[in-house]
Amino acid sequence: MILSGFTDEAGQALATQIKATQALGWQHISARSIDGQNVHDMPEDAFNKAVGQLEDAGIEVIEFGSLIGSWSKPLESDFDVTIAEIERAIPRMQRLGTKVIRIMSYAQKSWGEDQQEAERFRRLREIVRRFADAGIQALHENCMNWGGFSAQHSLRLVEEVPGLKLIFDTGNPVFQRDRSQSEPYPWQDALEFYQIVKEHVAHVHIKDCLNPPEGSNEPEKYTLPGEGQARLPEILKALKANGYTGAFAIEPHVATVFHAKEGESADPQECFDSYVEYGKAFETLLEACSLPFETNSNSS
Repeated sequence: MILSGFTDEAGQALATQIKATQALGWQHISARSIDGQNVHDMPEDAFNKAVGQLEDAGIEVIEFGSLIGSWSKPLESDFDVTIAEIERAIPRMQRLGTKVIRIMSYAQKSWGEDQQEAERFRRLREIVRRFADAGIQALHENCMNWGGFSAQHSLRLVEEVPGLKLIFDTGNPVFQRDRSQSEPYPWQDALEFYQIVKEHVAHVHIKDCLNPPEGSNEPEKYTLPGEGQARLPEILKALKANGYTGAFAIEPHVATVFHAKEGESADPQECFDSYVEYGKAFETLLEACSLPFETNSNSS
C-alpha cells in the first residue's frame, strides 16, 4: 500500500515538503501547491525547478490535487478558466508520470436553491473526457461541492459522468449534513458513505475530525487519525475486506487548514512537525488494522 500526503500542509517550499516526506520514509507526494501556487498554475520555470528537485530526491507525484471545479469556484465561474487549468495540468502530469487528478463538482449553493445539476454534469463530462483522452483518470472528491451533499449525490455523479471514479475523503462527511435524508438533515456518517460508494473508490484521502458543536457557529475540529468521528479504524478494515489496493494520502488539516479565514496562519515548524506526527500516527493505525504499506527502508 502506497502512502502519500498533501505535503503543502508541512510547508509551502518544495524542499520542506520533500524533507517531511523523507522524515516519514515515504517516496510519494500528492502535489497541490508549491510556494502558494497550485502545481497547474506555477510559472514554467518554477515547475521545471520543482521537477528537478523531485527527481534528485527520488520522490514521485502520485496525484495532482487540482483546483478544477473546486469548492471555491461557483458554478457561474467562466468554464474557460477550467479548460485552461486542464490544458496546463495535462502536460505537467505527463512529464511527472502522474496518472490521477483530483477534481470536484463546483461549490455547493445554499440548500433549497437550484443546484443546476445539468450544467454541473455537462462540465464534468467535458473535464473527464479531456483527461481520459490524455490517459489520465479524473477522480471526484467528496468535499464542499455538489457531490459532497451525500453519498447518493456522489453516486449520481458516477452515473451521469462516464469514466468518472471517486476519491473517498474520510473526514469530509463528518462536517456535512446528509442532504439525501429528511430534515433536520443528520450529519453524514463516514463509514456509511464509504459503503455506499465503495465500488467506485479508486483513491483515499485520510482526514479525521469532530462534528461542529450543535447549535454553534464553531467549525469542525481536526484531530489525529483515529481520534475523531470519521470511524477511521472501521473504514480501514472495510477497505481491507473489500480488497482495496490503491494509495492513501494524508490531508491532516490539524495545523494548516485550507478553509481558514483570511489572515489566519500557523507556525511553520508546527506545520512541519504536525504533518510528520500525523503520518506516523496513520502508520500506527494501519498496523493496528493489519494493513501493509510501503516505506523506504533506507530512510532515517
